[in-house]
Amino acid sequence: MLDLKFLRSNPEKARAALKDRGGRYLPALEKVLEADTLWRGLLAETEDLRSKRNEVSKKIQEFKIAKKEAEAALAMAEANSVKETIKEKETRLSSIEKELNAMLLGVPNLPHESVARGAGPEDNKEVFADLSSRREFSFKPLDHHSIGERLGIIDFETATRLSGARFALLRGAGARLERAIISLMLDTHTLEHGYTEIFPPFLVNAETMTGTGQLPKFEEELYKIASEPPMYLIPTAEVPLTNMHRGDILKEAELPKRFTAYTACFRQEAGSYGKDTRGLIRNHQFNKVELVWLTKPEESMAALETLRSDAEKILKLLKIPYRVLELCTGDMGFSSAKTYDLEVWMPGENSFREISSCSNCLDFQARRMDIRFKRDGAGKTEFVHTLNGSGLAVGRTFAAILENYQREDGSVIVPEVLRKYMGSDIITL
Repeated sequence: MLDLKFLRSNPEKARAALKDRGGRYLPALEKVLEADTLWRGLLAETEDLRSKRNEVSKKIQEFKIAKKEAEAALAMAEANSVKETIKEKETRLSSIEKELNAMLLGVPNLPHESVARGAGPEDNKEVFADLSSRREFSFKPLDHHSIGERLGIIDFETATRLSGARFALLRGAGARLERAIISLMLDTHTLEHGYTEIFPPFLVNAETMTGTGQLPKFEEELYKIASEPPMYLIPTAEVPLTNMHRGDILKEAELPKRFTAYTACFRQEAGSYGKDTRGLIRNHQFNKVELVWLTKPEESMAALETLRSDAEKILKLLKIPYRVLELCTGDMGFSSAKTYDLEVWMPGENSFREISSCSNCLDFQARRMDIRFKRDGAGKTEFVHTLNGSGLAVGRTFAAILENYQREDGSVIVPEVLRKYMGSDIITL
């Protein structure tokens, strides 16, 4: 969540930043500012009453010492009246504070000053491209859906019978390829990049979902388990990884912390029906390898560049053409202050597809989770900065391999870097 003190002192700056995000969150900000004004006014009244109560208490003691019983009785009656009024106002203060905190959860992060202003995807900026491995096909390339079904390695029909639409079942070499991709990603991020591998729970509680910003804003996109208390299937490993230090005060020497995890991810994809229903691009269940950082504030922007580079390394190893977009203010996610999207070239679709989103959330998530650190020799604590990115989305990597490495006879060459995991160099009929 945003720093309420910052919003009080810089309301116009906050309004301008949210307007750059498209303006739809401006009403939520106004409600926060109105509630905060009400709360501060009520707090001032309460403080005045507390001072009055102290003054009356002193008078009572003076009257008793002077044996002025009548005056003491009147003062005691006044003190009791003030006490009841204070109690009523404190109850109201507590209620408004809870409402205010709930409202704050509905206001997104403010874009970093370096982010380009724009209304939507059309205003995103390409900042890098590596198309050196882009192939010129002597035949019309197929999409991954057709390739996978022809090879018998993707079975959408059985998956639909088992679970419904937007699920996939991988068979034989398909299942091995999925596992090989995961192994390559985890080995690269742990052995080469120095991340600590975690295997987290796939079910988390509401507090954990709230910490990273999925709740309350995006509840309709989550799978909720009917339990008491309710549990949620994770939409990304970002959720458990970032929450691992919720409520902790870390030592400066412990930062940065870098975690990676393979998990299944679950998303309802509410409101996206009719979009990308074919293939592996937008399924309800998919695999992903996630990267998460906790850093000191002054190091987070440099960390974002490193995180992005770590994600790109997988595409370089696989020799898949890709580009990097810097998202504009109108296209960023709720918790992000700055985001890069990695997009792979899909020759079967003749278009680019997002395969990773790398974001710096500054202290936005850390405030929700109360993750702080203390500098050496300092008395005060500070909020850490959190970053996350896919390293990479496994299903989309699978799809990109099929499309970029397909051959005219219907077979698919296994990228060289994956052959030790696959135990083969080609997938054939």
